Amino acid sequence: MTYLVTGGAGFIGSHLCETLLQRGERVIAFDNFNDYYSPERKRRNVAGLLDHPNFVLWEGDLRDPASLLALFEQHRPSYVAHLAGMANPRYSLQYPALYSAVNVEGSVNVWQAAIQYGIQAFVQASTSSVYGLAPTPWHEELATDRPLSPYAATKKASELLAYTFHYQTQIPTRVVRFFTVYGPKGRPDMTPTIFVEAMRKQEPIVLYNGGVDVYRDWTYVDDIVSGVIAVLDSDRAFDIFNLGNSTPVMLRSFIDTLQAITGLNAIIEAKPLSSADPPITFADTTKAQQLLGWKPTTDIEDGLERYWHWYKTEYDC
Repeated sequence: MTYLVTGGAGFIGSHLCETLLQRGERVIAFDNFNDYYSPERKRRNVAGLLDHPNFVLWEGDLRDPASLLALFEQHRPSYVAHLAGMANPRYSLQYPALYSAVNVEGSVNVWQAAIQYGIQAFVQASTSSVYGLAPTPWHEELATDRPLSPYAATKKASELLAYTFHYQTQIPTRVVRFFTVYGPKGRPDMTPTIFVEAMRKQEPIVLYNGGVDVYRDWTYVDDIVSGVIAVLDSDRAFDIFNLGNSTPVMLRSFIDTLQAITGLNAIIEAKPLSSADPPITFADTTKAQQLLGWKPTTDIEDGLERYWHWYKTEYDC
């Protein structure tokens, strides 16, 4: 089968491409290599795949329908894993129009091409941010109509569009909500790299509420990818699944673990929690376990050890 992975050179997308190739699939990675962070970083993410006979890298932008239609015309993917989009809730507060154009209009463009060329199934990546300040643990039946940031609002909009297109076309469609993903190839704006960079330079790390009473459901990237694969392989007509570790870790404890693994010291600067961030993220993954047979297998210590090993190689330290 041929799989289209949008955002295929990004953090999660490149890992998904590798896994699909390993099981013998044909993979088309679609990415625009924008400068939100270093395009060279993203090119390194897929450099080892470029010579694979079943891998195609297609450079294009979600906001360009012609590029997407040309891809579908030439490669005729059967499955779409739509992972591309603008991330980072706090950054979206500054650029809401950009997030709308990429995450909403871009998703519509992917869907229109997918419908025109008759794909077999569509997977839409979403985020735990859609839950806002809902009481935890978060399960898929909770109301998600109170997003805290333009990022969360645009991801919720893409979920709604996914259902609408499924309803109109009957294309099997599944939405996956990611919870605080981390691991090798993580973006430089993500918490582990921000923290390690500050620790290496002995600069202060901003911890909201001093890292106390702020919890995140850290989920290792390999567990996320196995969840996406399970969703791609499922027979659900339409469904939404949480993909999280279901073990929230207090931010201060996360820092302590990172210090123990790296041998580096953290200088803490306490600041109030951003209005774009909830105090806790906590996934109820009962549904994914029951319907997909999926559950995470990587604890925070093991995951951060693997991340640190990659970081030392990537940053030559």
